[in-house]
Amino acid sequence: MSTKTPVSKPDEVDLDRFVPPDEARSIVLANAQPLSIERIPLTEAGWRVLAEDVLATEDHPPFAASTMDGYAVMAEDSSPWREVIGKQTAGFVLDLEVTPGTAVQIMTGAPVPPGANAVVRVENTQLSEDHVIIDQYHVSVGENIRPIGFDLKKGDPALPAGTVLGPAEIGILAGMGVTPVSVRRRPRVSILSTGDELVEPGDPIGPGQIRDSNRFSLITALKAVGAEVVWSGKGPDQRDKLEKLMRERIAGSDMVITSGGVSMGDLDLIKPILGDLATVHFRRIFLKPGKPLNFAMFGDSLIFGLPGNPAAALVAVKLFIEPAIAVMSGRDPGHIDGVPVTLLNDTSPTDRIEFQRAVVSVDANGKLVARTTGNQASSRLASFLGANAFLIIPPRSDEYRTGEQVRAILFGAPRAD
Repeated sequence: MSTKTPVSKPDEVDLDRFVPPDEARSIVLANAQPLSIERIPLTEAGWRVLAEDVLATEDHPPFAASTMDGYAVMAEDSSPWREVIGKQTAGFVLDLEVTPGTAVQIMTGAPVPPGANAVVRVENTQLSEDHVIIDQYHVSVGENIRPIGFDLKKGDPALPAGTVLGPAEIGILAGMGVTPVSVRRRPRVSILSTGDELVEPGDPIGPGQIRDSNRFSLITALKAVGAEVVWSGKGPDQRDKLEKLMRERIAGSDMVITSGGVSMGDLDLIKPILGDLATVHFRRIFLKPGKPLNFAMFGDSLIFGLPGNPAAALVAVKLFIEPAIAVMSGRDPGHIDGVPVTLLNDTSPTDRIEFQRAVVSVDANGKLVARTTGNQASSRLASFLGANAFLIIPPRSDEYRTGEQVRAILFGAPRAD
């Protein structure tokens, strides 16, 4: 988030160039920078991104602990009869010591008493008044004992910076007493739909109008990858009012995403506004869907001008915006190289690299196979329903046939065929 003056702009010839998708992604990632660090309570750190390496501050566990309910014994003691001299439960330490011919009843997680070096499971014993009979021919040293520092030793790397703090990670931090936690600030994002033809989902629709779907798809997609959507709304097809709104949102956001207004029409106002207001890095991509994607910077704020067609907008989110959010959040943005898959249906190439929505499965032979989700029109948001991948379909003169291999970018787990 910044109000710094934009730097010098690329010349117009470069901006009219069709930028390959991988180059566009590299440009975006080169301009996305990790956000500042904040310290928050452990109870609020779920699914945030760790900003600093965490080292174990103590041994875990800090004492030798039983992993079973049973009896703590000396492994080398061959006597089958042992006098039970106490009962050790979790949470405190008994003042006693195991010696030859004795045993201590012990519970899971309780500290192993001095002198004992093994725990015999209760299933392998018989209790007889104040004695226990060991029904186990051989007892090994360390049996059923979790030694000091078994999980983590003091000074060991526990969690590296960039880790997303899920349930296991939060549990590890809690177990080490780490609170508050240093995390990257979540990117503050504003989402703006443009066009006087747009109405709210719950409002009646008039002649020539459509309901705004993009804004709600974008809000959901951005929240899912850790962004904080601080504002969303509609912008008018009036240059001065739209530019004023854009300036306000840039000043209050780390990222501004607009939908529509980036093509060649008289009322496609986002494109000229960005040209005057910000440093535009590209505005056309050798991509289908999503050719008229604009990317600009104003100070440290990233601005994406997305096409108005819903499927095209979501493709852009997956390919360019989600990786930028990852970098800003302190995470690895991943790669778009893709994996080889075998086509289960014929598909026709176009004049650009097409990212077709598809379902990737694992067949009976353990191979990845893929089927498109039907009509791939940029307006057809339903092409994302059930999809877990993009098929990368480069342009060529003849059709891609069933059985051919192409590459796929997975954004979900492969299904069982």
